[in-house]
This record gives sequence, C-alpha cells and structure tokens, in this order.
Amino acid sequence: MISTLAVANYRSLLNLRVPLGRLNLVTGANGSGKSNLYRALRLLALSAEGGVIPALAKEGGIGSTLWAGPERFTRSVLRGETEPSGQRSKPIRLRLGFGAEDFGYSISLGLPRPNTGSMFDLDPEIKRECLWAGPFYRAASLLVDRRGSVVRVREKRKWVTFRENLPLSDSIFTEVAAPEVAPEVLLLRERVRSWRFYDQLRSDGEALARHPQLGTRTPVLHHDGRDLAAALQTIRENGDDLELQAAIEDAFPGSGLEISVQEGTRFLVKLRQPGMLRPLLASELSDGTLRYLLLAAALLTPRLPPLLVLNEPESSLHPELYPALARLIQQASERTQIWVVSHAPELVGHLARQPNCCHHELGKEMGATRIAGQLLEHQPQWPWPEDGG
Repeated sequence: MISTLAVANYRSLLNLRVPLGRLNLVTGANGSGKSNLYRALRLLALSAEGGVIPALAKEGGIGSTLWAGPERFTRSVLRGETEPSGQRSKPIRLRLGFGAEDFGYSISLGLPRPNTGSMFDLDPEIKRECLWAGPFYRAASLLVDRRGSVVRVREKRKWVTFRENLPLSDSIFTEVAAPEVAPEVLLLRERVRSWRFYDQLRSDGEALARHPQLGTRTPVLHHDGRDLAAALQTIRENGDDLELQAAIEDAFPGSGLEISVQEGTRFLVKLRQPGMLRPLLASELSDGTLRYLLLAAALLTPRLPPLLVLNEPESSLHPELYPALARLIQQASERTQIWVVSHAPELVGHLARQPNCCHHELGKEMGATRIAGQLLEHQPQWPWPEDGG
C-alpha cells in the first residue's frame, strides 16, 4: 500500500505531500487542484509504461505543466507586503514520487540544456530517477540511482554501473527491469502497471456496454466499460456472486442480473426489475443504472489491483444510489487501496464517515494547492533526491 504521494512543481502543486491510507477521499472546490493531483498520479503510473514524456507532450509540453509561481514564498509575500520574485536560484523540476513500506520511487523531469541544435529542444528529459528501500528517500537506502543517462545499481555494499547511455526520455522501468540485475525495479514496475484508473466509464447512449460484445473471461474491467457483461459474468463464476447480488439488491431492491449469450460468443447485460414482464436490455437502462453496474464490476472484480482510482464516480448517478456505492467502495477498500475524487457532498459524507477513510480537502493559497488543515509537522517525511543542474 502506498503511504505517501509527493508532487512538486506540477501545475498548482508546488510541493504537496499526501499521506494515504486504505480509503482515500479527495475533495475541494472547483480549481482547488483535485484534477492536478489526479493527473500527477496518472503520470506516475505512466512512468512505469514509458509514457510519461508523451503524456506531458499532450498536456502542452513540460513548460505548460510546470509551476508558474515563484520559487518560494517569503513571509513578507505571504503577509501581502511585497510582490513575489520571479528570479530562480536553480532550474525548476517537475518531481513525482511515492513511498510504500517496502519501496519508494521518485522521478525528476526538466527541460534539456538550451541551444543543443535539436528540433526537440522542448522535449522534457528525465534528470534523475531513484528507487530505494523503505517509505522515503535516504542515501543509505538507495538501490537504483539514475542521473541523466547513467544508471547505477547497488550490489551488496558497492555500486555497479548498469547503463551509461540510457536515453533521457526512457525510464528505468523500461530499460533496467532485469530480474538478475535489479529485481526491485521489475517488482515495482509490475505493481505500478497494475494500478487501475476509472475516469472514462461510458454510460451514454453510444456506450459499447449497451450492446452485445465478444465475451471472454474478464477479471479486469476495461477502462471505458465496454466488456461489462463479460466482467460481471466473471465475477459470478470466479469471484463473489453473492456479493454482486447483494450490491444489485442494495441499489435496486427486488432486481436481478442476467447475462445472455447471443450468436454463441456475444454477451449482453440484462436487468430484471419488479413489475416488468421481461428483463430490460442494457440498451434500455438509464445512464445511472448502467453506471452503477459498471462501478460494481470494477469494485467487485476477482483481481483487485494494488491501487484502484475512481475519478468522480458519482457522474450520472441519482443521489439515491450514493449510499449503495459508498458501501461498495468501503467493502473494496478492505481488500485493496482505493482513491476517490468526488464533487458530490452526499457521497463524500457517506465515505468520510468510514473509519479507514483519509479525507483530503484541497484548497489554494497564493495559487498553490494545499491540504486544508495540514500543518508542517503533519506532513509525511519526504526529502527529494537532488539532481543537479
């Protein structure tokens, strides 16, 4: 389980350290930085797939994503007595990192040195990557150290150079994950790659989940929910069918799930409801009903990831379904780590009352995202590895 998420110089996240538990709830007003924090977590996940550089390019390049405010806030600036200075003592870096009980990881990105003569002068470069033992960085616990293009691996009490020419756009996760050299990189890469993000579940009229789809055993719901029928049937056969039935009864009393097979290979969701002479097809279900089934399939999967992230799961749901959804999320958090970003006060209220919930309400001070009520002494310990110029 991740115990700390750390982000520096990414959009409004000047230097944010977020303590995490089993169930994590992120709330705040519009513009407080919820989306930025979610994107930062996505970027960390993409670093394990070699996709962090293209992802930053899609956001307009690293220059568009870097913190646009001053390097630091003096007391006189915070009191409103002086204007912040635009001068910087060192190059600005976008830093992302997380720590768990066993391993931690951080990546530092910046612009290349100027006037290289390349047409890719605006492409970000990986300046430093570190993987260490324990929840936060210490030089003595460092296991893999990448500075620029040089990667070193600790072997017992000495350092061995693994690569001297690693491209500055490639992560150690894509080039150093060799079990015989750095098994910790391979372990952490597979763990991060299995994080699951659901922010594109479709329940509109054109959603693929409304139509028959090729059915194969599906322990992991697709990020847009297209294989819903197969995922639900997999839960019934290989997961906890009683839990699935209870979740449907909780939300839609007296209703029952059916999965039909058409043309021998195509699965389709149907829902029996009280008073209806036939089960309703997925194409006939309301957006909210279909979305609840999608969320149930994601949360009741027999193969839960080490981290499951739900971004605004309340979309399209009627408030009457919030209590049932909150119970689903709470049950899943007993088996894995959950991250929820929500705007819905009713859903927030249900989740915040759970005993294992870490509720982080975000706000802004001088343009920088802060966790409401988080004092300096309450922040998790998190020293960033230095990366030079």
